[in-house]
Amino acid sequence: MRGSIAKICKYRKMNVTNHLSAEIQSSVTIEYLNSSGQAMKRKVIRNAFTSLGRNEFRELVLKVSDGKLPQNFILKQIQIFTRFIRDGKSSIVLQPENIQLLISNCPSDQLKHFMKTLMIKHEAAKSKKPVNERMRLLSGLPRMFETISPVQKKDVEQANEMRAKVNNQTPLKGKGLSNRGGNGANRCQQKRPRTESSENSLISELRPSKKPALSMPRQLQLSTEQSTILSTILSGRNVFFTGSAGTGKSYLLKRIVGALPPKSTYATASTGVAACHIGGTTLHAFAGIGSGKAPLEQCIELAKRPGVRQHWISCRHLIIDEISMVEGEFFDKLEAVARAVRGKDEPFGGIQLIVCGDFLQLPPVTQASSQTKFCFQAKSWRRCIHLTMELTAVRRQTDKRFISLLQAIRLGRCTEEVTRQLLLTVNNKIERDGILATRLCTHKDDVDLTNDRRLQQLPGEMQQYDALDSDPMLVKTVNAQCPVGEKILLKKGAQVMLTKNLDVARGLVNGARGVVVGFDGAGKPLPKVRFLCGVTEVMKPERWVIKANGGVFLSRQQLPLKLAWAISIHKSQGMTLDCVEISLSRVFESGQAYVALSRARNLEGLRVMDFDPKAVNANPYVLQFYARLKKERALYQTSLDPFVVDKEN
Repeated sequence: MRGSIAKICKYRKMNVTNHLSAEIQSSVTIEYLNSSGQAMKRKVIRNAFTSLGRNEFRELVLKVSDGKLPQNFILKQIQIFTRFIRDGKSSIVLQPENIQLLISNCPSDQLKHFMKTLMIKHEAAKSKKPVNERMRLLSGLPRMFETISPVQKKDVEQANEMRAKVNNQTPLKGKGLSNRGGNGANRCQQKRPRTESSENSLISELRPSKKPALSMPRQLQLSTEQSTILSTILSGRNVFFTGSAGTGKSYLLKRIVGALPPKSTYATASTGVAACHIGGTTLHAFAGIGSGKAPLEQCIELAKRPGVRQHWISCRHLIIDEISMVEGEFFDKLEAVARAVRGKDEPFGGIQLIVCGDFLQLPPVTQASSQTKFCFQAKSWRRCIHLTMELTAVRRQTDKRFISLLQAIRLGRCTEEVTRQLLLTVNNKIERDGILATRLCTHKDDVDLTNDRRLQQLPGEMQQYDALDSDPMLVKTVNAQCPVGEKILLKKGAQVMLTKNLDVARGLVNGARGVVVGFDGAGKPLPKVRFLCGVTEVMKPERWVIKANGGVFLSRQQLPLKLAWAISIHKSQGMTLDCVEISLSRVFESGQAYVALSRARNLEGLRVMDFDPKAVNANPYVLQFYARLKKERALYQTSLDPFVVDKEN
């Protein structure tokens, strides 16, 4: 039985992969252009299926169908524009026909995969002799359309050979793209010359001068647990998925954002930095009701303002990350506002909720005089959440002993063995190659004081790097959400941390620790950083895109670095740190000790100062909530069965 199930799963996976590569569902506008590039005729298809295939002459063909009469476009010479591929938008210009296909509202992950497949297949097809009109007339072959096969290694090699011939270069077979330039979504955030056209985001992959070789389209690597949660969400159910630190919640959330239609999906988080990580906005900014402390009637009026109301009306999928820090009464108020503004009495006004977080981590920020109320204590929680699912496989740590210790800390249990192991870490020598441990602090003031003092103590000249913001008037909004500051001060010997995934394969990931070893370049020199992973790299500015109020996109271009003698526990959420020192003497919130300790990869890279078992605690109401979920384990396990989910779909 197990063997047959495995075969079925493999067959389904192959079909899904081929489908992702060969067909997308989106809005398509077909424009027929004149010689000056103006649209003389336009056809808009709100719900179109665009398929990549071959005709009877084995030519590459794009088929656009509105469910009635499909249109086929032979891909001879094409231009591709992918600057806004992260937002589910792209366009293809067919030459010499002068036809433009504008694709929008397509799940971004599917669109990236589709466009990469198109580019490779189109380049590889250049090695074949073109079909002339005489051959078409005399062939007598019946018209046909056959869906394109998945990209093979030989396709990539042929594409690279053709590009090398065009550019008079020797082909480099088998050499893949680096992760920095591997997809359009990342490249649209990289630094570009002002004169570069919007097409260069993805098409530059085909220029040997910039990227010497193409690689196979990268498949999304999801575990069975993650795939099941994604499938359940795509079935339309309201889901809260949870899991301990390091189980891949953030990674899965990004895949969920990429799998849903952009126009009707709003990604939010309780904090600005968490929102930036998933390419969204804060929950408060989306809601448009301020702090939510005003009476319900006033909140409804605020949400009915023209710009805000449009968000509520167009939203069909609302993603909320770091739900543990959202206050329960605010959640109830949002639910009531959603029903009132949308004019629907369904839970949350009929919006699908995708909620993520771990209530055993940081709680909502409340006044000292008021009692913390979590979202699961909200009156509307059970009515809104159809299913709770959990990620159980820890990926950040591999040492089972350390994982077991962290699970005990998460539940507020500090046994003698846990205490003994943590006390032993005080003697750990975790400094290496001039890279010191990052101290996690409970208070932001301690972080600023430590970093400023240690930087001033270093000898040598100070280098200042100012951010380039798309709108300098909204610098406060960008500061609240962007993981890098508007001003970065550095010296040789400065302890720094990477704030963005640059090259996962080489260890250049968000949270990677390093030290500035010098400055390179004429004019304004750029910092050269030696990282703990063994890589030494000259750091260049990167771009972050932030969604502000009213759906406006803001951007900041800055070095992907921050000082790392110290960071706050709040700002460390979601990070994996190579070498970390923790002082728990000033812990003031439940879950704070667990969040701090779980940033470390292993016990060897962790040093705990002045440890006190009293610092380890978990909120009793949260423990009751998770205990109740555990009792419902049998029903919960049934919900995780992929075949049950298939039947429900």
